[in-house]
Amino acid sequence: MSREKTDNRLCPGKIDLHIHSTFSDGTDTPEQILEHAREIGLDLFSITDHDALKAGPVIRSLRKEGDPAFVTGVEFSCKDEKGKYHILGYGYDPEAEAVQSLVEKSHSYRLEKVHARLDFLRDEYGFDFPEKEIKGLFALENPGKPHLGNLMARYGYAGSKDEAISNYINKCKFRSRYLTPREAIEGILACGGIPILAHPPYGNGSQMIVGEELEQRVKRLIGYGLQGLEGFYSRYPAELRSEILALAQKYHTELPYITAGSDYHGSNKRVRLADTGCPDASRGPIGLQDFLEAVLQ
Repeated sequence: MSREKTDNRLCPGKIDLHIHSTFSDGTDTPEQILEHAREIGLDLFSITDHDALKAGPVIRSLRKEGDPAFVTGVEFSCKDEKGKYHILGYGYDPEAEAVQSLVEKSHSYRLEKVHARLDFLRDEYGFDFPEKEIKGLFALENPGKPHLGNLMARYGYAGSKDEAISNYINKCKFRSRYLTPREAIEGILACGGIPILAHPPYGNGSQMIVGEELEQRVKRLIGYGLQGLEGFYSRYPAELRSEILALAQKYHTELPYITAGSDYHGSNKRVRLADTGCPDASRGPIGLQDFLEAVLQ
């Protein structure tokens, strides 16, 4: 299966390859993201919704001549006996059975977690919601912690979404099922895509993995076919970014690609679109240049 390519700008300067829309846990629609990308002068962007592919066709139907280039993206939540990971996929064939199967499987696991969390909140704290709210929650493309946290705040069970998540939702110890990183990586490769490890030091977003532990984790994922690291990210301090870029350089033969993303979620996170730590991708390291060439030719 051939990799899907974008259609313009071989040397973009301002990019953001890690964005979430209302098709997962962001608050901006794909239409709003495209308009925002136009306003701030992005050259290239990707919407990488959790376990969802629907933003890509929307963007492609809306793009006009002169708009920022766009590359198809997705983000899978993964876990194996060694820990949790977020695996990004870019430039895949969105109609391929391999990626469709990954999305369907991961989505079913996500719904299991929502059911478990609702049961936990009711049984442990007596938090209950009207049937219409429950139906609305499960009608979402990919309901998750932010949606449930906002619902709790709206009904007065917590002072805010973040308080709801940290003080209540995260205490649910349900043994969730996940895709394994091997499944995600091999599935992305099978449909012509590029698998990238998202925010490597942060694992599933809330960890801190550095030094030998990080290197061993990356080496293990290389064995499954991982092709790159998210080398620029909104939450990286300079020393952490340097460590990741050095690791990418050390394993450049096996990991030819570097990406840059903000992890923008609209109002669900205090992160701005294009806040990647890489102000000019056209002057970025070789791995980033190689990635841009791979998805933009």
